Amino acid sequence: MYADEEKTRPYWADFFSSIERLGVEELERRRHEIQRLLRENGVTYNVYGNEQSQARAWRLDPIPLLISHEEWPLIESGLQQRAILLDLILQDLYGEQHLLKKGLLPVDLIFGHQGFLLPCVGTIPSLSSCKHRQLTVYSANLARGPNGRMWVVDDLAQAPSGFGYVLENRTVMTRAMPDIFRETQVRRLSGFFKAFRQALNHLAPNNKDNPRVVILTPGPLNETYFEHAYLSSHFGYTLVQGDDLTVRDGKVWLKSLDGLQPVDVILRRVDDSFCDPLELLIYSRLGVAGLLEAVRR
Repeated sequence: MYADEEKTRPYWADFFSSIERLGVEELERRRHEIQRLLRENGVTYNVYGNEQSQARAWRLDPIPLLISHEEWPLIESGLQQRAILLDLILQDLYGEQHLLKKGLLPVDLIFGHQGFLLPCVGTIPSLSSCKHRQLTVYSANLARGPNGRMWVVDDLAQAPSGFGYVLENRTVMTRAMPDIFRETQVRRLSGFFKAFRQALNHLAPNNKDNPRVVILTPGPLNETYFEHAYLSSHFGYTLVQGDDLTVRDGKVWLKSLDGLQPVDVILRRVDDSFCDPLELLIYSRLGVAGLLEAVRR
């Protein structure tokens, strides 16, 4: 927000000028309008162990975190670099394992980590023959350091959530504060969601033109179930739980009233170790028996 102890960054100064023109009473009215829209849209974040109510209303501050158009390209390129690196590491560890053979990563650290899924080794083709990125969704938590630059606090690659809430936040804010959005020239989100849809479509086998994509959710009790349902509606994908799918002859099928329908792509919102009770956690009731075998084929 501040370039130094006394000077406000220019883009924050312009934003606060717009807020000041609204006035305190109007800003408070719009804050209530934001929360009303969120309630009407049913936006929640489920909380485990809350005796009063499991579904917690989503909160949205009318004052956003601003990132200038000069700073964002540096952040964007850095995150892209991290995502590419993590994808290459993922492909290698579950593929040819050159990093382990050359001693670049300690074997004990990898094989002793509870997150490393030994049954998945060999499911990813070699880097030279791999046609798709294996890390389809990546996110990171950022914080501004003492030097004023953004730091990555942690990387999130285990079915990360958030972009459904981001889209809902943007929709609500553009309705509640349209004048502020026009004046600050906020970057659009449509490019990301278009690219994401294309990335999922490209994962379909045999370059299928209109693949059937499903979103695999743990169910309504999951903390981010709203987002699963929201993305399903936004993209037009079928929202499924493990019992809605079955594996036959190494292929995944969707159970329907019209019989079994082939599934081309699964957007997984279930933690990986719960995905297949045959080869991973045997007590899991969230996954699909035989899913790993389908991946191998």
